[in-house]
Amino acid sequence: MSAGMLRNFQELLADKVARVAINEPLGHHNSWQIGGPADLLVEPENQTQVVEVMRFIQDQQLPLVVIGQGTNLLFDDAGVRGVVIKIGARMGSIDIADTRIVAGGGAWVPQLARLAMRAGLSGLEHCIGIPGTLGGLVMMNGGSHRHGIGEHVVRVTIVDLDATIHQLSAAECRFDYRYSALQERGAVVVEVELECPAGHRAEIRREMLRDLRERRRKFPRKQPNCGSVFLSTSAMHASVGPPGKIIEEAGLKGLRCGRAEVSQQHANFIVNRGGATSADVLQVISRIRSAVRQQLDFDLRCEVRYVSPTGKICPVDQVADRMFPAG
Repeated sequence: MSAGMLRNFQELLADKVARVAINEPLGHHNSWQIGGPADLLVEPENQTQVVEVMRFIQDQQLPLVVIGQGTNLLFDDAGVRGVVIKIGARMGSIDIADTRIVAGGGAWVPQLARLAMRAGLSGLEHCIGIPGTLGGLVMMNGGSHRHGIGEHVVRVTIVDLDATIHQLSAAECRFDYRYSALQERGAVVVEVELECPAGHRAEIRREMLRDLRERRRKFPRKQPNCGSVFLSTSAMHASVGPPGKIIEEAGLKGLRCGRAEVSQQHANFIVNRGGATSADVLQVISRIRSAVRQQLDFDLRCEVRYVSPTGKICPVDQVADRMFPAG
């Protein structure tokens, strides 16, 4: 879009949404700190503003990308030629009554887990170290220790692409390992209702502290990364082992392409050593997948998603193979 068109769109959206920015660097909005500019980045503060933005996008026929904290995304170096909606702290309310939690899509997951613990509610212990928003977690059915947030979802409120509001049950979300049907809709998660059973606060707190200690010991914390890059399933564990183990045994710890590197601390993490590009990360992933295929005849799949300049989202391994077919 031309500079004049962007300024015009910014003016049109200014009275509809809390914040509108043009040519916003996406490296400021994801945990890998990688990515070029978004033509428009908007940050709504309530459901009504989300509806208004979705109507605007449909009227103007603009590409759309929805993000939270960007902890599971790799943006292209060219950025996004369209609109990025960020559902963050402005939509991060958390309300607890008895065993029910109603939270905004922008609720910070570690804070949600802490508040559940203080209320004596169990089931979210595995979320305490996940640095993302609830909407993104629900979209991916994220979690850890073989758990997913979908286990506790009762209802999800979304704003669909046509700017209509829908309430979906857990069954309608079709939660599976690191998957939900929400991924196929391109919708915005604006609110989530959870049911968490009562538990013993002290034990819940001890489990969370154990999880945080383990994460500090095992995972890189001082360099930008997206968390676990490759999917880790029970079937995979039974056949070849967890991804970090097989990548390390393939001799790939410390593998570097440009400024992206397989973490020396945990091989299922790729860190940005400062100034890494999306192409650097994609090449590292391609080389890992190629080596594992050759050594184990196993196809490593990514849980992290790539966002193209046109706003298309897909597993990173699909793009890595296309850009670096020889590995």
